Amino acid sequence: MNHRTTLAGTLLAGALLASGCTGTGGSSQGADAKAPDDPKTVSGTIKVLTQRTDLVQDGTMKKYAAAFNKTYPKVKVEFEALTNYETEAKIRMNTENYGDVLLIPAVIKKTDYPRFFASLGTRTERAKKYRFTDFTTVDGKVYGQSPIGVTPGFLYNKKVWQQAGVTGWPTTPAEFLTDLKAIKSQTDATPYYTNFSAQWPLTSWTAVNGSVGCDTEATTKLAEGDPWAKGADLRVGDTLLYDIVHEGLIEKDPTTTNWEASKPRLAKGQIATEWLGTWAIIQFQDAARQAGIDPDDIGFMPFPAQVGGKFCAVVGPDYNLAVNVHSPHKEAARAWIDWFTDKSGYDKDNLAISPLKDAPLPDVLKPYEDEGVKFIEISDAKGAEVKAIDDQSEVGINKPEYRQDLVDLARGARKGSLDSFLNDLSKKWADARKTVGP
Repeated sequence: MNHRTTLAGTLLAGALLASGCTGTGGSSQGADAKAPDDPKTVSGTIKVLTQRTDLVQDGTMKKYAAAFNKTYPKVKVEFEALTNYETEAKIRMNTENYGDVLLIPAVIKKTDYPRFFASLGTRTERAKKYRFTDFTTVDGKVYGQSPIGVTPGFLYNKKVWQQAGVTGWPTTPAEFLTDLKAIKSQTDATPYYTNFSAQWPLTSWTAVNGSVGCDTEATTKLAEGDPWAKGADLRVGDTLLYDIVHEGLIEKDPTTTNWEASKPRLAKGQIATEWLGTWAIIQFQDAARQAGIDPDDIGFMPFPAQVGGKFCAVVGPDYNLAVNVHSPHKEAARAWIDWFTDKSGYDKDNLAISPLKDAPLPDVLKPYEDEGVKFIEISDAKGAEVKAIDDQSEVGINKPEYRQDLVDLARGARKGSLDSFLNDLSKKWADARKTVGP
């Protein structure tokens, strides 16, 4: 089972569902979930919905709840893990019973957040302490908080890359391709693994947006221009994926890939590289430990592009935690979100980036600090508009189908050229932009 959290989880969400929730939340719209003044007086039983089936099954979430109860002794926390979170959460949100705390499903329109969730406070106030407040702000109020931050990148086996004679991170797509070719000719490893069959990992390629041009307004540019114009971030990313496949630098048959099996295979050096995100590092390191391999053999590198001689890495939120606007225990639900974000150590347990602005980066990103990688946060001011354009265009930048088509094109299982393929995406996007107002 896939237990990814992060960026990939957020990106996948839109892939599963195409329509919005109807909901019933009109009467409670505008409700606030205020932080409690005295932890010892807060009481009630709250249900927390989560996609982390692994952490519920192995008892980790119960341990978090026990630690929470040391501060909030009168609040009982119950967990319910949803295997297909997006689909199951959407169904529940057609009623008022969708837990007290939940992850905001990507299918829900941002403008509808006040219908379903209680406010956590003003953006002005929360932005002083927390990252990512833009992503859940509606009319100046914040409706969700991510407990971790993630950044996309390539997981790679350090020993395999060294065996191929590569000593530094590639700085351009062309150099990256050259390095993969060296891995193919000088090692027994599969240079790059597509995870084609799992589908959702392909959506991670959209996360190159912002990294290539080191642009905090990358999302705004998607809303206002052509994502596949010459030199645009998505065109650069999609072209690199095409070239990797077209040059035969992937597994023999993409239709037979296996996500879970790829973890120990990369750890053992049978696979050299996968494009995922920081959220995956701990999973691949665990696979290495289970195979009796040094987890430090798992490396992480940024997208091969530089601006002013520096790599850029986009830091974004994982799923955002929110309080059900209908919850009878909003204070207790808010207490859980605040504690889980600030005090639980969930970020450290997952080798993730803290949502607290003053927190240090995780040790796993020390190589990024050493290399002077610039971390940026992309404005989500036009995120809702981009989603509307994407829905109208039926391109699906956060869905796996178009990149599956791209991989099929590159490996000869689909007819056409890369230019015609990308130009078709551009036309669909441009036509949709004309029908979607700002």
